[in-house]
Amino acid sequence: MLIRWAVVPTRLPLVLRRCHACASGSFRPHGKFRVNAHHKLLDAWLLALCTGCGVTTKITVLERAHVRSVRPALLDRMHANDPALAAELLQDGVLLRRNHIALDWTGAWRLDTGDAVPPGRAVLDVSVRFGARITVRPLRLVADGFGFSRAEAERLLAEGQLVSPTRLTGRTSSDFGFLLKR
Repeated sequence: MLIRWAVVPTRLPLVLRRCHACASGSFRPHGKFRVNAHHKLLDAWLLALCTGCGVTTKITVLERAHVRSVRPALLDRMHANDPALAAELLQDGVLLRRNHIALDWTGAWRLDTGDAVPPGRAVLDVSVRFGARITVRPLRLVADGFGFSRAEAERLLAEGQLVSPTRLTGRTSSDFGFLLKR
């Protein structure tokens, strides 16, 4: 029987960047954008507030882009401060590298296991899907999803009762599946 789990974001992740005012290491994006026009060139930033002092930082989205090269729908979403657009942009690896930032997903996601596990099954086939590029330890998801301790999940893995083509002891942000033999 195939069981489907989902790792779902609950809020925007923290942006890891040093604050120039208070030396804090994280900023909270709140989905607001600033768009500035220079004749036919546009600059656009995603704004984030320092978690320590509240100063605003700008995450560059567009830099000196010609007005005609920007899709009107994208520009409308930035003017409307679309939080879904902010979530999409924070998933873009190019934007993260260009701005020299990383994301901290601690406390910003939940594991949706759906219905209860059917009793009496000898083998459970679980498929885990990610709603965003959230980096987590698969073994932690297994432990949280079934209500095991992490030590119990590690024991099941060592005994061969927990099997997956994906390495369960590392970190991943991509979909994976595993078998649990009882």
